[in-house]
Amino acid sequence: MKRQLLLGDEAIALGALHAGLSGVYAYPGTPSTEITEYIQGNALAKERGVHCRWSTNEKTAMEAALGMSFMGKRALVCMKHVGMNVCADPFVNSGMTGVNGGVVVLVADDPSMHSSQDEQDSRFYGKFAMVPTFEPANQQEAYDMMAAAFEYSEKQCLPVLMRVTTRMAHSRAVVECVDVPRQQNDLNYNAVAANWVLLPANARKRNDVVTAQQASLEEDAANSTYNIYVEGQGKSLGIIASGIGFNYVNECFPQGSPYPILKISQYPLPKKLVRRLMAECKQVLIVEEGQPFIEDIVRGVGDSKDIKGKLDGTLPRTGELNPDIVKKALGMEIGECFDPCADVVPRPPALCQGCGHRDVYAALNEVLKEYENPRVFGDIGCYTLGFLPPFRAIHSCVDMGASITMAKGAADAGQWPAVAVIGDSTFTHSGMTGLLDAINENANITVIISDNLTTGMTGGQDSAGTNKFEAICRGLGLSDEHLKVVVPLPKNMPEITQIIRDEINYKGTSVIIPRRECMQTLQRHLKQKKAQEGKK
Repeated sequence: MKRQLLLGDEAIALGALHAGLSGVYAYPGTPSTEITEYIQGNALAKERGVHCRWSTNEKTAMEAALGMSFMGKRALVCMKHVGMNVCADPFVNSGMTGVNGGVVVLVADDPSMHSSQDEQDSRFYGKFAMVPTFEPANQQEAYDMMAAAFEYSEKQCLPVLMRVTTRMAHSRAVVECVDVPRQQNDLNYNAVAANWVLLPANARKRNDVVTAQQASLEEDAANSTYNIYVEGQGKSLGIIASGIGFNYVNECFPQGSPYPILKISQYPLPKKLVRRLMAECKQVLIVEEGQPFIEDIVRGVGDSKDIKGKLDGTLPRTGELNPDIVKKALGMEIGECFDPCADVVPRPPALCQGCGHRDVYAALNEVLKEYENPRVFGDIGCYTLGFLPPFRAIHSCVDMGASITMAKGAADAGQWPAVAVIGDSTFTHSGMTGLLDAINENANITVIISDNLTTGMTGGQDSAGTNKFEAICRGLGLSDEHLKVVVPLPKNMPEITQIIRDEINYKGTSVIIPRRECMQTLQRHLKQKKAQEGKK
């Protein structure tokens, strides 16, 4: 066994490669991005020709992975929790089609919303789609579980959902790795078309099969090596802990827990083990990151008055857990905590100095002063920071691609001016269909596709539409007369403001593309160029 110091994300990536992965499909999103990046830079992945290019969005990623599975190969799909909403259609239906080669859908949840719009808990998707769910408690389990998840996926002919949270994804630990990675699956033609063609007659049969599997999936969870019943002498309390919550409980009891602990890392929830704990203990405390997923189920198993957790306020409903929060729930004393200096000045996030988005907002604000009650609909990306001072330039930001469709809806309601600001990567992710709607109705909106030639917010990954945006807009039916490209620099401000003014005053759909490379990727590219020139 080889020992490596790995992030949780890196352990997942390496575990997948060592399990015979043939392709990873993903759209970058914190805290899941490093999984695909690790595979992209891994020598074994290059040697084996593992597919590792970014997908346009999470839906296309899931569907491509299903295509690889259809041909018998193992595929990994990665995303953050809100990306699960984007791929929900193929993900839920994948429970009906089943799989040929193993499919693992890795989703990274973000309690405390470090870089997200909400705190949704992806375990509900696993239950909803009737597919098994794995939740590692540490980096070693994250590595080991990838092989187990692929094997289980192929055994049950179902995709497996694996859920981690921010702290697991972005913390490091020593991981023992196998010496000899498993070979990739051979191509095969074993996929049964009747399972994969979800006509109602076929889907009804599959629905009966998958529903009937649930009892065996729960029995497997009860016997899983990842679901552990730890004996304890004191029976006044029993603890159910899932994922990284199990680590927090262990930190509270460095000498070992005096109470029985049921560790949950594989779902469906094994009710047999839950009933055992509840029969032995007077009260049960449930420690889980995210929403009260286990707690809701357990309250249907036993007497709810004896169950403590998030629903009764013993643990907070929002934000991340930590050992101190768990200690408090256990009635233990909390030691000294780090107290940040009161004199430290807060540093809210801001657009980089020299960023092209700054010039876009400066020009837009200058023009919109001339209009009464203008509304600017923003989107997901670095440019969302335009909501903050000094720009205060946008009025909404809901989900990927919503800027264009919200601007159209506002225009349908009679709002003018209605402006949409969307980034290049977000536009190809989810904005193109909204623009098609607007063009088809010639909605009275102005769309600004702020193109910095990269997926800037998540670290500078390739953007799917780079150098294609004019062609995309023309292909959707936009006229050249109202498709403008500008370079966002202070010296070009008169030209940019006039173009914005002209297109706002045009009573129809227009697109302005301010294009200038992200400052971060530009510096990186200049360093790479300099290094290459030095080798010559």
